[in-house]
Amino acid sequence: MSNPRSVSLCVFIDALGHALLRRHAFLDDVLAHKQPLGTIFGYSATCDPTIITGLLPRDTGHFSFYYYNPAGSPFRWLRPLRWLPASLASRGRVRHHISRVVKYALGYTGYFQLYAMPFALLPYFDYSEKRDLYQPGGINSGARTIFDELRDRAVPFYLSDWRRSEAYNLAGVQAALAAGQIRFAYLYLAAMDAVLHRDGTQADSVARKIAWYEQQLRAVLAHAAQHYDTVRLFVFSDHGMTDCREDYDLMRVIDGLGLQFGTDYVAVYDSTMARFWFLNGRARERIHACLARETRGTILDAATLHDYGCDFADHLYGELFFMLQPGVLLCPSHMGVAHLAGMHGYDPYHVDSVASFSSNVALATPPQRLDDLYDVMYQEAFGAAAPPRIIPART
Repeated sequence: MSNPRSVSLCVFIDALGHALLRRHAFLDDVLAHKQPLGTIFGYSATCDPTIITGLLPRDTGHFSFYYYNPAGSPFRWLRPLRWLPASLASRGRVRHHISRVVKYALGYTGYFQLYAMPFALLPYFDYSEKRDLYQPGGINSGARTIFDELRDRAVPFYLSDWRRSEAYNLAGVQAALAAGQIRFAYLYLAAMDAVLHRDGTQADSVARKIAWYEQQLRAVLAHAAQHYDTVRLFVFSDHGMTDCREDYDLMRVIDGLGLQFGTDYVAVYDSTMARFWFLNGRARERIHACLARETRGTILDAATLHDYGCDFADHLYGELFFMLQPGVLLCPSHMGVAHLAGMHGYDPYHVDSVASFSSNVALATPPQRLDDLYDVMYQEAFGAAAPPRIIPART
């Protein structure tokens, strides 16, 4: 960088959407520039790889956690768990501990949770985030991340540990700034997402959390100012949050069609969408006709999936995508069986879905969508525009 006493702080606050940010004071005297930032369809498992590669889901190979792959499923050895009593198998704490054991046994380094996927269905599926996204080789398609570039060019930087608490990562960036060696920092703050899921966007707990973030970041900025002449701050999110007004049991509707899971069709029921693979034409016709009549959601056509960047080769994540209307929660689902006050993963263009971007400097070309954040980070890290991204060949 041209100024060796300059540091760029990129702060990722999970789920701090633009609609939420507009309702709360947040570093208003520091962040001179605040704007909406387009998100992409899906969840954090979709958004995070896009942020750090500048590529859309079809080119990162990441979307949701589960995809149909019975021949290569890593979960076939878990078949005996299908005999666990439902009263035990459905408990969150039990599934959390089993998830930890499975993650260790499979050698996964990425984020891993079984969530509420029935043990009897696990052998139909594979899991997408086997590797740590932020380490070399973490992206499924082989795409390079901004951190790969930083490592290869020996730019000193700080990267939060997504496994650790916010307090731990705040202390970590403070220590890195005190050493005065880093030129780039990526601070990961994830707890806002959980607060919004639990309490919704209007709760007092949300206002308190935003105020706490402001307090913590003021401390970080003051600390950075003691060791650097210039501190460039960028705060962004991956998506917003929508308040849930209705639970909808789509699984019960599909189960009532007289089709057999695993023989006629396979499906993953995420919190805001259902994804289907068809094993015969009868199932395709019945499920498509059923969903076409639904008023609580819509079938995504090929043009929409392409616009979303989610038109995967070989229908990796589904042959048919059914997206629920904003505010309708698919519950129960393979992600959970209890109501949530807030959820994300709806239409990315909906006002509550839109992410946010703020900075204490004016950029010549502000980012418009999540994949543009890579360009911002590259410019900050290397003082030059990012070259065209290399899209790995599909295999």
